[in-house]
Amino acid sequence: MTQPAHPARVAAAGQLDVVTGAFSYSGAAIARELRAGGHRVRTLTGHPGRAPAGSGIDVRALDFADPAGLTESLRGAHTLYNTYWVRFARGTTGHRAAVANSRVLFGAAARAGVRRIVHVSITNPSLDSPYPYFRGKAEVEQILAGTGVPAAIVRPAILFGGDGVLVNNIAWLLRRVPVFAIGGRGDYRVRGIHVDDLARLCVRLGAGAGTVTVDAVGPQSLTFREMVDAVRAAVRSRALVVTVPPPALLALSQVLGMVLRDTLLTADEYRAMADGLADSAAPSTGDIVFTDWVAGHDGELGRSYANELDRHFRPAPAADGG
Repeated sequence: MTQPAHPARVAAAGQLDVVTGAFSYSGAAIARELRAGGHRVRTLTGHPGRAPAGSGIDVRALDFADPAGLTESLRGAHTLYNTYWVRFARGTTGHRAAVANSRVLFGAAARAGVRRIVHVSITNPSLDSPYPYFRGKAEVEQILAGTGVPAAIVRPAILFGGDGVLVNNIAWLLRRVPVFAIGGRGDYRVRGIHVDDLARLCVRLGAGAGTVTVDAVGPQSLTFREMVDAVRAAVRSRALVVTVPPPALLALSQVLGMVLRDTLLTADEYRAMADGLADSAAPSTGDIVFTDWVAGHDGELGRSYANELDRHFRPAPAADGG
């Protein structure tokens, strides 16, 4: 029996696509999926010096202060896969700056003649949101619509799998602390999608036409407590899971963040999740079940800590460049 073609091969083999952050998390998964389908991949990255040798990916700088340079870097590309955003404000980098930078990027793509944009947004964005992250994401979607470039907007809640931060660091803590605190009752729901399922969805939409908006969600919606319990069982943790008032959780997160030189959780991230913004009633667009995946990765989850600030804000060590 003839096997169906890889979804990325629907487009012409050798097609050039651009991925922002192809050596980062979701961008790396999208780049792998494209390369598996025979596409040529160029990346725009804020850390060109971290590009691994022999990646087969054409590396260009993601320099928002150089719109002309961005336009040239995007010229000849069929699809731009955009994963650029900032998780939280730090220094001069914040959500307002990220919105402005996204405007520059989309404008460059339009001038370069990019034929399609696949943009990774977030579940439940709103121009009226009290949370800058969700409000900024809604503004970026609005900017994208104004470019006139056909676009697919993909809205995940949280991602798991690969070298993701959230689930790994929950496991890391559960392996090491006697008590694990959850804010409120922990009954707010989270509907994650595996990063590879997200990548397959993005590439499939990149090969499509027209403008579409899709919630990128897996087949399982769990309460946050259920998610933590699944990770706890997988890593055979003996930590006592307790619920605490939100202010106590945020204070504890701040103290741990100072010890780890990282930002574990912001007040807005907790409140948005507690408000149900990490959930969706949309049909599943992924196949990988969170609890099955966690159980199958029990030996590796949480063995080392994933530092968000090291990944995105601190320079890479000079010895290895990556």
